[in-house]
Amino acid sequence: MLNSKMAAEGGGKEMNEIKTQFTTREGVYKLLTHSEYSRPNRVPFNSQGSNPVKVSFVNVNDQSGNGDRICFNVGRELYFYIYKGVRKAADLSKPIDKRIYKGTQPTCHDFNHLTATAESVSLLVGFSAGQVQLIDPIKKETSKLFNEERLIDKSRVTCVKWVPGSESLFLVSHASGNMYLYNVEHTCGTTAPHYQLLKQGENYSVHTCKSKSTRNPLLKWTVGEGALNEFAFSPDGKFLACVSQDGFLRVFNFDAVELHGTMKSYFGGLLCVCWSPDGKYIVAGGEDDLVTVWSFLDCRVIARGHGHKSWVSVVAFDHYTTSMEESDPMEFSGSDEDFQDQMLHFGRDRANSTQSRLSKRNSTDSRPVSVTYRFGSVGQDTQLCLWDLTEDILFPHLPLSRTRTHTNVMNATSPPAGATIITNTSSNATNGNNSGANTPGINSLSTSLPRSNSLPHSAATTATANNTNKASSGGGIGSGIMDSAIATGVSKFATLSLHDRKERHHEKDHKRNHSMGHISSKSSDKLNLLTKTKTDPAKTLGTLLCPRMEDVPLLEPLICKKIAHERLTVLIFLEDCLVTACQEGFICTWARPGKVGLLSSQNQASSPSGTVV
Repeated sequence: MLNSKMAAEGGGKEMNEIKTQFTTREGVYKLLTHSEYSRPNRVPFNSQGSNPVKVSFVNVNDQSGNGDRICFNVGRELYFYIYKGVRKAADLSKPIDKRIYKGTQPTCHDFNHLTATAESVSLLVGFSAGQVQLIDPIKKETSKLFNEERLIDKSRVTCVKWVPGSESLFLVSHASGNMYLYNVEHTCGTTAPHYQLLKQGENYSVHTCKSKSTRNPLLKWTVGEGALNEFAFSPDGKFLACVSQDGFLRVFNFDAVELHGTMKSYFGGLLCVCWSPDGKYIVAGGEDDLVTVWSFLDCRVIARGHGHKSWVSVVAFDHYTTSMEESDPMEFSGSDEDFQDQMLHFGRDRANSTQSRLSKRNSTDSRPVSVTYRFGSVGQDTQLCLWDLTEDILFPHLPLSRTRTHTNVMNATSPPAGATIITNTSSNATNGNNSGANTPGINSLSTSLPRSNSLPHSAATTATANNTNKASSGGGIGSGIMDSAIATGVSKFATLSLHDRKERHHEKDHKRNHSMGHISSKSSDKLNLLTKTKTDPAKTLGTLLCPRMEDVPLLEPLICKKIAHERLTVLIFLEDCLVTACQEGFICTWARPGKVGLLSSQNQASSPSGTVV
C-alpha cells in the first residue's frame, strides 16, 4: 500500500529518482539549489569509514537581521558559515571558520544559545577518539579540550549538548554507554577519575567523581548495554531521554537522577530521539526501520510509523506546523526535600522554556482544541518521511464527531494482555489515588485521568524548586552539586529515592555482544556487571515495554520521498524551511510553502540565469 501510494505521488516516475519538491496540506516544499551548503569545492565526499555529517544552528542576533550561523562536519573537516537560508544564495567561498583535524574526526557539535553574540559563540565539538573541544569559531579560538588524554573515556563521542539554561554545564555521551556531566570552568585532572556511587537503578547507575578538589566529570552515568547513541532534553530541561544500542529508550528526571520510564524497540538498537514541543510525547527511531511514539505521561507506546526501508537515523518535531491543545500544568508536591535541595544546585533558568509558553489555559473551552503534531524522519534509505500525529491516536476516547484522519487505528487504547500500565518508578504508583508525594519530581498521575488535560510538568514543582529556578551564571552552577555532595556524603544520596520495582516489567537487552567502555576503577566495573542484566529480548514483545504491532496504531507517512544519493544524517525544522544533509556532505534547504519566492527574486536581481528547482 505504501509503495503504490508513493508511486502515485511520484507521477509514475522511477522510485529511485531524487525528488526536488513535495506537497503536503500546507502546500509545496521546494529544494533551493542555490542554498546548498557543502565543502567549498562542492565535490561529493567519500564517506566510507567516516562519521555521520551533522549540522548545528545558532542565531547571534546581529544588527543586519542575518544572524543565523551554521556549523557542519564532513570527514576530518569542520565548517562555520553565515546561513542565508531562503533569503540569499550560499557563498561557500567565505567560511567564517574552517578546521581540519588529524588523527580524529568530529562526530557531533552543539552551540550554547544563551551566550551567543555577534562577537562570540561557544561551540562544543565531540570527536571519534573521545575528546570534547570548546571553540569559538567567530574569534577563531580554541579555549579548552576535555578528556584530552582519554582518561575519562576512550570511546567515540556520540552526542554532546549544553544543559538547557546553563552557560557552563554540558552533557556528553559515548559509544561505551556512559554519559558525563562537565563544567567548562573545571579541569579534567591529570589522572583517571575515581568514582563513588550516587544512585543506582534499573539498568543504570550514576557516580560522582571522588576527588579532594572539584574536577570533571561532575557525574558519570552508565546507561543500559552497548553504545548510548543519542540523548535529548525535554523542552523544560527537566527530563532526559536516552536511546541505546540495547534497543531501550530510557527517560530520566535529570535533576533527581531518577528513572521515569522505559520503552523497547521492536528490533535492534535505537539510534535517535526527540521530544514534542510541549514535552508530552517522545519519538524514537532506529534499526527496526520504524518511528515509535511514546507517551511521557502514560509511559507507553501509543503509535508506530512504518515508511522507511532501512534504519531511521534522525527524528525531529516540526514546531512550526504542530498545533496543540492549551491547558494548565498540573502541580504535584514532592518529598525527600533534602535530596531535592541538593540536586537543585543545578539551578537552571527555565522561565523561557517552550514548556511554559505552551502551557497557557484556553479560557473559552476546557476541551482540547484541534491537535496535530507534525514530525519528520530521515534514514539510511535516503528517504524523508513526514508524519502527522492526530487526535484519533492521541484521544481515542473522544466522540467520533471529532475530526478523523486516514490514520490506521488498530486497538489504540488497549495494552497487551497482562500488561500493567506504570506511570512512575514507585512500586505503588499504579493506583488512582497516588498523589505523587512519594516520588519527587516525577509524574504519578492515574491512567484514568484524561490525557487531553495532562501535562508532564511535574519535575521539582515544590516551592523550593520554584524559588531556585532562577537565572544563574557561569562556574557556580556545576560546582554547587559537587561541593554539596562531597560535604554531605555521597552515601546519603545513594539510599534516597530508590524504589522497589517489583511490578515493573524487567528491561531486556537486545541479543548483541558489545564491548564495555573504558572504566577506571574495578569497583565501578563490578557495579556495571550488577546493573546490566542479559535476558531474552523476545520476552519483552507483547508487554508494555514493546507492544506487538497489532496492539498499537500504525501510522502511514504523509510523504515519503527519496531526496539524496547517500544515507541521510540530518533533519532540522526552521521557521521558513527545513534542512537535510546526507553523508556526501551536502546540506540542503527546502523552502516551506510560500517562502520560495524570497530567494528566487533575490537571484533574479543579481543573476539572470539563476533558477530554483
